[in-house]
Amino acid sequence: FPQSGSDQIMQSQNAYLRQWKCKFKDYMNSLMVREAPPVDRFCSVCKKDGVYKCHGCFNEPLFCTDCCRIQHQRHPFHRISQWTGTFFEETSLIKVGLHIHLAHGSTPCPSSTDYSSDFFEWSDTDDNIDDDNLEGPFIQPVRDPDNPAITVIDKSGVHSLSIRYCHCTGALSRDMQLFQAGLFPASFTRPKTAFTFSVLDDFLLDNLECGTSAMNYYSKIRRLTSSIFPLMVPDRYRELMRTARQWRQCKLYKWHGFAHKDDQPKAGDLALFCPACPQPGINLDRCTGTVAQPDNTPSWLMTRYLVMDGNFKAEHMHPVNPSDEVSLMDGLAFMVSDERYKSHLSIAKDHVQRSDCNNHRAVNQANASRQRLEATGIGGCACARHGCFVPHSMVDFQKGERQMNMDYALSQALNYRTDGISRAITFYDINCQYNKYLKDRITSSIYLSIPIGMDIIPGIGLWHVHGHQDSCYVQYASNFIYGTGRIDGEIMETLWAPLNIISPSARGMGTPHRKEVLDYQMNDCNFMKMIRIAKFLCRKLKEAIKGAAESKLAFQKLSETAHPDIVILWEVEEALAHASRAEDPTAMDIYEVRLEKAPTRKQQELRLLQAQNRPEHPVNNLPAATWLATGLTIEESQISLCRDVKRLGKYPTDIQLLKVARCRDKLYAHITSFLEMAPTYLGVEVDVNDPDFPVNIVGNSLLDDCEDYSDLDDNDNADPDINDASIFQPELTVIPLPSNIGQVRCKELGVTDLMNEEITLREGQANDALHAIRVHLGDKAVIFRNTVRSAKSQASSTRAWTQVRSVETAVNLNASIYSRCRSQLAKLPDHDLLKKYLPLKKEDLKASSAVADPNARGQRDTTLPWFWSLDVQGDTSGNDWMTEFYRVNWLQTKALCTRWNEEVILIKHEMKWSINFFNHKAKEWLGHMANATSAGLTGHTCYAARQSHIYHQLAAHAEDSFGKLMAQPEVPVI
Repeated sequence: FPQSGSDQIMQSQNAYLRQWKCKFKDYMNSLMVREAPPVDRFCSVCKKDGVYKCHGCFNEPLFCTDCCRIQHQRHPFHRISQWTGTFFEETSLIKVGLHIHLAHGSTPCPSSTDYSSDFFEWSDTDDNIDDDNLEGPFIQPVRDPDNPAITVIDKSGVHSLSIRYCHCTGALSRDMQLFQAGLFPASFTRPKTAFTFSVLDDFLLDNLECGTSAMNYYSKIRRLTSSIFPLMVPDRYRELMRTARQWRQCKLYKWHGFAHKDDQPKAGDLALFCPACPQPGINLDRCTGTVAQPDNTPSWLMTRYLVMDGNFKAEHMHPVNPSDEVSLMDGLAFMVSDERYKSHLSIAKDHVQRSDCNNHRAVNQANASRQRLEATGIGGCACARHGCFVPHSMVDFQKGERQMNMDYALSQALNYRTDGISRAITFYDINCQYNKYLKDRITSSIYLSIPIGMDIIPGIGLWHVHGHQDSCYVQYASNFIYGTGRIDGEIMETLWAPLNIISPSARGMGTPHRKEVLDYQMNDCNFMKMIRIAKFLCRKLKEAIKGAAESKLAFQKLSETAHPDIVILWEVEEALAHASRAEDPTAMDIYEVRLEKAPTRKQQELRLLQAQNRPEHPVNNLPAATWLATGLTIEESQISLCRDVKRLGKYPTDIQLLKVARCRDKLYAHITSFLEMAPTYLGVEVDVNDPDFPVNIVGNSLLDDCEDYSDLDDNDNADPDINDASIFQPELTVIPLPSNIGQVRCKELGVTDLMNEEITLREGQANDALHAIRVHLGDKAVIFRNTVRSAKSQASSTRAWTQVRSVETAVNLNASIYSRCRSQLAKLPDHDLLKKYLPLKKEDLKASSAVADPNARGQRDTTLPWFWSLDVQGDTSGNDWMTEFYRVNWLQTKALCTRWNEEVILIKHEMKWSINFFNHKAKEWLGHMANATSAGLTGHTCYAARQSHIYHQLAAHAEDSFGKLMAQPEVPVI
């Protein structure tokens, strides 16, 4: 690839692979050369005969025995190989006489006198340190009772090392000497196994990022130690599990400053929380219990936004020996303390609530079978705006996601650092049911509480709310909740993903161990949110500024086309709805279209059946509504089949012909069944085989009703010969409905009442067809606006037009059904429905932008075809379909504009709160540093200084990022 000056053309990854194929052989030859020693085979230090190659040192240098021992005094965990004369064989540093001295600057302790015995004088005994330790050729057995070898597990593998302790007066115990050297002992009296701090850190990070279980991680360590005999490497899996728990505790206490103070941590003290959420006393000033804010601050700004959810993948089996389990951090991080939670569950009443909304999973999951599980999952609360778990608010489920579980989680979350915050918005998948009696449940329990004076506003996430009844959307969606900004309420679903990775490995752990693993994972999740908060808020502010500008422009355009008096009326409606929503959520129904739907055919059939079952109905008249409705269905199938046949073209394929033949066969069976029941309703004297009876008359009126209403000219095929008498054509058969029999013949048969019933059903059929036409025309308009116009390629354009043609087919079919229905109504007497149901014209069925966006500029005076106003309640001349949709779109657009403006305000404050949070933490660590300095604790002082510096860096980075963004021109907030 050519280069022009300083401009370099970037190569693709495949381009590099093509070059690699040319160089592959050279690389392989070079790789094989590394298997042999240099030609001179000199020691890289003293130039003597080199015997050992170190795989941990850069470029794998050769060493003689003495140099290898000296050079690795500070690198005891490197792996080496010994030259045998033909190849390099894996060996251990202990063979070169390496001793690890734990004190006196890694030199021998002067108080020890037992160093006279050299490594090569040690004896191999049968006195195994561990009965289950199978010795392999890669770990040399060393059995000196006074100076036994210790198994040390490092990232590079399992090592057997000779450890020399300090024996001076006042020396630390052996376990503490190991710990000070960066080795975590597996026991405390005579340690035989130790883990390096680096391997424990590596395991915890692997567990966090990759979900690696302790068993898999230690399996990797064994393979690193010996690729041929991994099973012969000492098994320290159980010790790794235990020391990892201890190391987690050490890390959390250290991170949260409890190594610097004598106080014991309280509930949630070993957990990080969101830096951008308002926390009085931390990132907000607090005066006498009330948050002090400027007078122009919006009242909704001091709000705690919470999302609640459950996770049924975080199961836990019953422990083998629960009475013997030891908890290290019960209730100190995110999982609630065990004793108080169980006390709450013991007195809480288990009311199994069946949803009166839709059949929600979380409600019915309450009766989930426990089987062999101690916990069927976990649930809790998180910050709804930034996705940080709330400390001490995560609970275990015992029988599914019950209200008693989530009540305790919510109570703990609402009481975490909320002094001075008087408003909380909670998002929960089933809040329409859960929030009904929440305050009653909290009041009746001694273990539940909410801050005095705090208002709780329920909401439902924008994804889950569409699974509810339509009324739940406007009552609980965040789009219409004052002061929410732009929240989807679904962020907790994303937080379960990393937990689900480790959940399988935690399923069989002991109860305290599992909680500690989950606590550590959630704390890391919050930590990652904290260090990325500056970038996150900058991105959100850019989106908010753009959204505020666009929504403001759209709202202004809508308001310009509305009459000022109408706008005032709508504003009053909006204000009253928001003022009343706390007591009456149905007040938010102003955001829905207020329509009364015309009766459908099924509703008309049901009404007729109910009327026929009344006592005043004549006994001799059989209920024929269902039979007539079946006839209408057959008629619709005939029209659909006629259209399919018409679209075959002159040269149809065998597959197309087979499909039509199967449809005809199925239709014939329905017609036959319908005719068998005809004498029951038309009279026993009726003979359907009579040549003059309508069933034997092939009607071309069905073909006439199959007019093509499409505005797309995409059928170049000539029409097939559908009048071929040699082909069986049940779609052309006229079935004996009253409209086909005729008024005179119906009177002769005494079935004039059937004509009235057919009129009723035909009205419902017309309503169904027109409703379907309206829906499909709306879909078509939206497809044109959002898909066809935005298509950037031939492929996307083809897919878009395929969608258009599919919708067009549905429009044409329903238009044909409507036309057939209207022509049949014309044959029936004693009604004036033809004045209401006018003929359809081809131009009426074209997609219009007024359908897809009735509130668009210039659409105020647009008149849609007559059938768009049929469903409006009352007199159609006094109620315009467009007026109703204009009102709803105006309200929804205003709500959207308001939410975007709230989002801009919120994010600007969250930027300040984040900087305040980092400065508060930095100041807190400076206090720890001062206390440690006065106490003469040098290590504590250094760590506190480092932590303070880290938080100062985070504060400076956030302030710099926010400052650059805020310096850009901003959108005025209305």
